[in-house]
Amino acid sequence: MHTYDRYTMVNPQNGNLAFSIYPFDDSSLFSSIQRFNYFSLILWRGQTVDLTADFTQYPIAGNVLLAFSPFQPFQLRTNVPVSGWVIHFHPEFFCIFRHHPEISANGFLFNNSYHPPFVRLTTEEMTYFELLTQHMANEIQKVELAQHELLISYLKIILIQAVRLTIVQYPDREETVVIAEQKEPFVIQKLKDAIEQYYRSKHTPSDYADLLNISPKALAKITRHYFSKTLTDLISDRIVIEAKRELYLTPKSIKEIAHELGFEDEFYFSRFFKRHATVSPQVYRDTVGFDRAASLPDLESH
Repeated sequence: MHTYDRYTMVNPQNGNLAFSIYPFDDSSLFSSIQRFNYFSLILWRGQTVDLTADFTQYPIAGNVLLAFSPFQPFQLRTNVPVSGWVIHFHPEFFCIFRHHPEISANGFLFNNSYHPPFVRLTTEEMTYFELLTQHMANEIQKVELAQHELLISYLKIILIQAVRLTIVQYPDREETVVIAEQKEPFVIQKLKDAIEQYYRSKHTPSDYADLLNISPKALAKITRHYFSKTLTDLISDRIVIEAKRELYLTPKSIKEIAHELGFEDEFYFSRFFKRHATVSPQVYRDTVGFDRAASLPDLESH
């Protein structure tokens, strides 16, 4: 395999990437921090790697499927020979938000604040995903009837199977870390429910400590133990996920989105968003979101 064998579809209206797939065998390919303005799936075959995603580190050994959202920073570092496949797709090509009822990728595979951005694969599962990616690579080299529809079908299969594995590997109420006190998994679930219910109006850790009737220090310790993130990070991540959804799917003004997410100052919201998403709300909208999508014909057929 060669890292240069890239198969790409572009948006005919602007020449920008819509879909790309390629094999790789270069350990330095993702050794610097990556921030793409499209979704990325990376099949990583069997070698130890240090993953940094959203500035959290995860040591990985074995086969994995990694999933990254637009502008999500990540880095993969290893000193051993590697191989795998990469799939990039822009929301114009396939929008996970619009297809959430059928795919459920958003919140499971992408944009999940609570679990690492990867699923582990057995040898058989890795072979299965590689076969699908090879079919996609073969199809993209053809110029035949319904090519786009077939590529979308393969992509849906990959996403559905990955979501199924994610649900098995990260069930909401299953303990993933051995801890001393058995009540903590219940506290974690209550915390996740509380963030989902109140992230628009409650933005501080003390707000959630009060809701759960637990001290801020104890809640901070539990959160760090389970998610390797601070409670502030979890709250911020959830706000940013919703902001991205609004910027992508709606024509609402940034000021309106900021107000709905509990920010009285539009400019403070813009600084908050840029700090967590690495780009401003307007840049995100221009490159990924509603303004861009509204100005171009819909590339999706499903």
